[in-house]
Amino acid sequence: METNKRKTLVILSPGFPENEADSTCLPPQQIFVKALKEVYPELNIIVLTFQYPFFSAKYDWHGVRVISFGGKNKGRLYRLFMNVRILATLRKLRREEQIIGLLSFWFGKCAYLGNLFTKKYHLKHYSWILGQDAKAGNKYFRKINPEGESLIALSDFIVREFSKNYGIVPAHIVPVGINTSLFKQINERRNIDILGAGSLIPLKQYRIFITMISALKEFHPEIKAAICGDGPEREELQALIELMKLDDNVVLLGRLTHQEVLTYMQKSRIFLHPSDYEGFGAVCLEALYAGADVVSFVKPMDTAITNWHIAADKYEMLQLLKQLLAQPIISRQPVLPYTIQDNAKKMIGLFDYNEPAIS
Repeated sequence: METNKRKTLVILSPGFPENEADSTCLPPQQIFVKALKEVYPELNIIVLTFQYPFFSAKYDWHGVRVISFGGKNKGRLYRLFMNVRILATLRKLRREEQIIGLLSFWFGKCAYLGNLFTKKYHLKHYSWILGQDAKAGNKYFRKINPEGESLIALSDFIVREFSKNYGIVPAHIVPVGINTSLFKQINERRNIDILGAGSLIPLKQYRIFITMISALKEFHPEIKAAICGDGPEREELQALIELMKLDDNVVLLGRLTHQEVLTYMQKSRIFLHPSDYEGFGAVCLEALYAGADVVSFVKPMDTAITNWHIAADKYEMLQLLKQLLAQPIISRQPVLPYTIQDNAKKMIGLFDYNEPAIS
């Protein structure tokens, strides 16, 4: 009977951690799913992950059932067959569970298949717009033709970007959150002046990061900066560091675990995020909680966030950095604009689920 079936939320994602030790795969999304399970322990959560891990499997992740389809780097025929398998899996889950709805991470392939399935079976489906999927040219917009009510934006910035490009205003906003329990007590002084963290790709504009350090070196010859992360621009950025004679000032730390990045944040005075496009950088919220000032070009929310400084251009960014470096080195109080638990409650509030949440 329907009443004997477990109430189940199905999440569709392009990627998900391959095991509980995998901290580098989409940290904001895995933190969010873990929070959902912790706040709503009686809710059955199943994640269907399309591309990563690179294998097909079923496994448990912190009490969440994960079904991986291993589609990454496979040919077109495999991907078409994978779509059939995903829809077949959803039909099977519908027979076995009482599905309260589907949540798709990003407005892409996951949202497309989720939309196909939920329209047929009259289930709730929300697409969480998380970043570059709000840009113009998203081929899935015409395929899905969504209504604003079915769209969740990560930030006010994403609402504006999506409505500007597609003429549809996402009706809901659920921001990114962080896991405060991951921050360990450390007694080391803040010996890194400026830190960056992210993929070394053109969008993140780490060339600007390095040129900022070069300009600041004139006023602070011993300035220390570091960038956590790896990517296709690493060699080019290293060459720029050497060209500008910043070998003693800037270090590329490479790919680190999530925990290691948080520790570096706790040792840093300023977190510089020069990306020219950012839905809502979880790294910025983590840096704020780690006690650093944040400087960026993109303002995610319309309301100001304590210790987060927005620069209109490179000149203004440089002036902000000079002002912050001129201040005494102090240990700022952690800033937490949004708790991950509140974000989880806001998300589940969109679905017909009446079980009380754990505060």
